[in-house]
Amino acid sequence: MTTVTILSGGAAQGLVRGLSDAFKAQTGLGIDGEFGAVGIMADKLRARAPADLVILTQALLAKLAEEKLVVPSSITDVGRVVTALAVRSRDPRVTVKIEADLRDVLRSADAIYVPDTKASTAGQHFAKVLDQLGIAYEVASRLKIFPNGATAMRELAASTAARPIGCTQATEIIATDGIALSGALPPGCELVTMYTAGVTASAAHPKEAAALIALLTDADHEDLRQRAGFTG
Repeated sequence: MTTVTILSGGAAQGLVRGLSDAFKAQTGLGIDGEFGAVGIMADKLRARAPADLVILTQALLAKLAEEKLVVPSSITDVGRVVTALAVRSRDPRVTVKIEADLRDVLRSADAIYVPDTKASTAGQHFAKVLDQLGIAYEVASRLKIFPNGATAMRELAASTAARPIGCTQATEIIATDGIALSGALPPGCELVTMYTAGVTASAAHPKEAAALIALLTDADHEDLRQRAGFTG
């Protein structure tokens, strides 16, 4: 089957999966590609990895357009995603209203599951939050760092630790079986990221890529975006 190829931040994986049948019905094409840390996905595009479409942060899409790797007129905002906490489905939810709550929760966890702290949006932010809370050194040995949020959340679901917790984009938490969303980071530590889609300058299927962007952002699919963890 002919496919439209995507390079995307992991935040959009659940939403894309939810629209794959509608896209196939409309175009006759499947969807293939990679979902991972946004910095790594951008570098893959820069290295000329085949891609018809990218879904990355708004700021990164703007840079790629400046580099003439993405068609500027095709760039469309998909929605905002909060960075949030996750627990195993069988564990109690944590309540984090202020920075002190977050500090206490992280100190009490015996394993902390996060995406790449250098290349992923949520991972980079989480590393900054640990510094801000003054506990980066204290919890360093408990960090379980994975290439992307989806992998980190699957590992959290399978964790045998006594008191594990995770932090990544809310969309990745919602899309993973066996874990539960346990609230956004508190004021002063929060992160809300706009994810944006664009057709690549080297797209083999630019019309179909544009059709997929239209599906991702269509008002008729607002409920699906919200269920996946995106806000307006």
